Amino acid sequence: MIFNTFSYFLLFLLPAAVLFRCVSPNWRAPLLGLSGAAFYIFFSLTAVGGVAGACCLAVFLWEALFSRLYRRGSVWCVVGIVQALVVLLIFKYWNFLVRVIPGLPENWHWSGAFLPLGISFFTFEFIHFARDRRLGKAEAGGFWEYFAFILFFPTMVAGPIKRYQDFLPALRNPSPDWARDWERGLTRILAGLVKKFAIADVLTAFTGHLNGADIMQAERWVLPLWILAYGFQIYADFSAYSDLAIGSARLFGLPVKENFDWPILQTNIAEFWSHWHMSLTRWLTDYVFIPLGGSRVPLPRVYLNVVATLLISGLWHGAGLNFVVWGLWHGVALAIHRWWSHRGPKSEAPPGKLRLIGAWTLTFLCVNLGWVWFAMDISTAMLFLRRLFWGA
Repeated sequence: MIFNTFSYFLLFLLPAAVLFRCVSPNWRAPLLGLSGAAFYIFFSLTAVGGVAGACCLAVFLWEALFSRLYRRGSVWCVVGIVQALVVLLIFKYWNFLVRVIPGLPENWHWSGAFLPLGISFFTFEFIHFARDRRLGKAEAGGFWEYFAFILFFPTMVAGPIKRYQDFLPALRNPSPDWARDWERGLTRILAGLVKKFAIADVLTAFTGHLNGADIMQAERWVLPLWILAYGFQIYADFSAYSDLAIGSARLFGLPVKENFDWPILQTNIAEFWSHWHMSLTRWLTDYVFIPLGGSRVPLPRVYLNVVATLLISGLWHGAGLNFVVWGLWHGVALAIHRWWSHRGPKSEAPPGKLRLIGAWTLTFLCVNLGWVWFAMDISTAMLFLRRLFWGA
């Protein structure tokens, strides 16, 4: 994790946040863009190597330059979306596609493949800007303003996924209440660090057992405890990233929207997704589900759109068949919930406590059983499920 290192706080966050408050407004965007570029190169040294990190940074520079061509209704916006998807496909999915598509030569495998830091997040922000410029929903802004948006380092690696329409006004007019912003920002950062170290990292002692050898040797009653621990661990880990990003942005006086709102307390799968990784859910709704037809088409098509959107969500999380199954699991669950909402019994009375407890239990079990596909490859997940349900 990058955000729990002294390098992040001492070399990047604190100096950049102080300078951002001190420089003139005309220098704020260049400062954020250049500090984000330095951040990306620095942390790419250990992740993918300095040369690879520099090449990835060239993608940001090209995107910032190419985005100057975007206009309402322009074909260049479509080209921008396509090139963003091509970059994502090459770096994240190329070897996966070579493995799963029959007939592709084995020598097409890219042995020197590396995964650029945060590519899933910044690609979605590239696509968002290009599409919204084409629809006239976002102004162009200046080169440095867009460069600061895509290289804003607190959200670059793990989100939340930002919208340019929200970021640009805040960049031009950040909150002037330095003391209050720093108090709230540092408090949120501290909460994220506690969540990371005291919950997520502690639970890895259990989630580290989700491998074939340990699953075969474990007592059957232990298996559900391991997958429950994984569900809480990934929630604490991911929401800790969001806490740190939101708190860090607050030091600059820049608001970043919430990303998690107690999803584990929700009583149906639709509410879970409206409270889990909310920036991703909003992005998928606006840029996948609605363009596919959303809820404006006949119900069978609506169900298909829901499943397709969640399949894309699964692939976005990782290049593996297990992530495809995880996306399919949630897509089918959402489609069933939508069908039940339309076809099921209607009641004007608010649900009773027993019904709410039952609904929460069903949702909780559905979500946590789905983590089996997220945490393990297909063969290991099948072994886990066989042992969990049949003891075989």
